[in-house]
Amino acid sequence: MAKNSEAIIKQLVNKHGTPLALIRRSRLQWAVERFKRLLPRVKPYYAIKANPHPDILKTFVGLGMGFDVASMQEIEMCLKAGAKPDNLIFANTIKRREALQYAVQKKVRTMTFDSGYELNKIAKHAPGARVLVRIKVPNVGSLVELSLKFGVDPADAMPLLIKAKQLGLDPVGISFHVGSQCTHVENFVEAFEMASIVFNDSRLKGLPMHILDIGGGFPIRHFDHEKQDPFEQMAPTLNHEINRLFDSSVELIAEPGRSFVGPAVTLVTRVIGKAIRENKHWYYLDDGVYGGFSGIVFDHCRYQFKVFKRGETQISTLAGPTCDSFDIISRSEELPEMDIDDIVYVENIGAYSVASATYFNGFPPANCVMID
Repeated sequence: MAKNSEAIIKQLVNKHGTPLALIRRSRLQWAVERFKRLLPRVKPYYAIKANPHPDILKTFVGLGMGFDVASMQEIEMCLKAGAKPDNLIFANTIKRREALQYAVQKKVRTMTFDSGYELNKIAKHAPGARVLVRIKVPNVGSLVELSLKFGVDPADAMPLLIKAKQLGLDPVGISFHVGSQCTHVENFVEAFEMASIVFNDSRLKGLPMHILDIGGGFPIRHFDHEKQDPFEQMAPTLNHEINRLFDSSVELIAEPGRSFVGPAVTLVTRVIGKAIRENKHWYYLDDGVYGGFSGIVFDHCRYQFKVFKRGETQISTLAGPTCDSFDIISRSEELPEMDIDDIVYVENIGAYSVASATYFNGFPPANCVMID
């Protein structure tokens, strides 16, 4: 937040209460501009699973973004926000037949696959669709491994592309994903190499392709001590390899999620309870791992907790409001002694947080408010 963040947050808490997720429109715009500057050949398709809030989608529609969708519900959300069907890629490699039929009805024609079974399903329920084969690539060091469940071995990609053509589909390219929050640039380098081999093979076999989907995984900073922007550091290598391996006839797209919405959201909570346990202070917040801090569980994420209280710090525990003992946010935070109603907030928490929040124990997810 800005230098006057304390006054802004307290004002918004007085107006909206807590827990409160503050979405900054200016940071969404900054993320899009940064991506286009860092990877000028790559068109971004926002992965809405990271955070599908309607105001975020509308902002990205206004910025001319494409969208990566994984279900008929996500297709519907994007179209309702004003996105054009041609700007959607159905990038879930396992799709319900009802979802395929819905995609055809809404004129969403580009989608991914990674098995012959899926090709048969697409050919039956979305005849003539444009398809990209998803290949398995290294996910070394990424926060979330995404090659365990998806992707074919690169050696099997060409036979599947040929089968797609035989089934009357339009095989247009290759997709991959190096894993979420990837700070290992070699993952991308190896993935580019693998994809280029399949591209060259397709030309030799008379089945030239023209789209490369490089997925997501572009990392962000979560802590103030991380002075270097990891995406900024990786970008020169990514551009060099893209230009070395793929000529101008290849259209490059990507599916950024965290890098677009992560830095745009601040989650604000209040202390609603306090105790001494294990010879240290425990502070119970009005949001927890079943809510806005769900990324701790599902995204394996760690956050930097900030307070406005000043004073000598001590190791403290932060816990959520539910009756489940699993709902412990952190056991080792250096914090000053706090009182009931004091504010605890986390920045850079826009991705895979409120998106996977629940109503467990009757506690509603954080109220999301868009600010400039």
